[in-house]
Amino acid sequence: MKVNSTELQNNFGKYLMLAAQEDIIITRNGMEIAKLSAFKDAVSDCGATPDMVMEKAENYGYGGRKATYQEFLELTKDTEERYEYIDGEIYLLASPKTAHQRALTELFGMFYNWFQGKKCIPLVAPYDITLKRNPENINVVQPDIMVICDLEEKLDERDYYQGVPTLVVEILSEGTRSKDLIKKLDLYMSCDVGEYWIVNPINREVTVYIFADQNISNNITYKKSEVVQSHIFTGLSAQLDGIFK
Repeated sequence: MKVNSTELQNNFGKYLMLAAQEDIIITRNGMEIAKLSAFKDAVSDCGATPDMVMEKAENYGYGGRKATYQEFLELTKDTEERYEYIDGEIYLLASPKTAHQRALTELFGMFYNWFQGKKCIPLVAPYDITLKRNPENINVVQPDIMVICDLEEKLDERDYYQGVPTLVVEILSEGTRSKDLIKKLDLYMSCDVGEYWIVNPINREVTVYIFADQNISNNITYKKSEVVQSHIFTGLSAQLDGIFK
């Protein structure tokens, strides 16, 4: 990936995370002047260990190949399998394991109860969310949980939501952790999601990222018996002991 020095300075946190996935070539006045690369012994800002961020994207791709958005739609239109499409790559979603589903069930129950009688509504996967970095870069993801505040206004004629969730939750598993920690974090940040929760059942912790102006404005990791707090939805919280039973 190439980025000019001004863009790098303005969004350094974003490109520091992306450097764990691929080399970032820095340019000035069109000339290549430096390279930002992952240090193999370092721990990423997301809390991922080196073996997480160094895994190859092909391990999660559909045949290790790129595809157009139209090819993705053609592949998925008549199938019951679950796919995501991020930056031109198709990802087949494997069946989640028990720890993932237990955390999902507990957390969604907390969300469902808290949002009763409120405008915003929590939904649970499988449910397609279409996010556009620009008109040519269309992505389709299935967050584990998403909180939507403009559902009725953004439903299309096929009953699909075409807006941007205010808050999304991804629960890590062995097969999705690199994608959730790097690719999806960058996608959600770039497409104006307000808040991103990364739930890690293995380490029994939750990291909350708050986004503003397509950058990370803050991030907090909750551990042990702490209570996760939402920044956007004042009063929305979740006891870690309740999530990781």
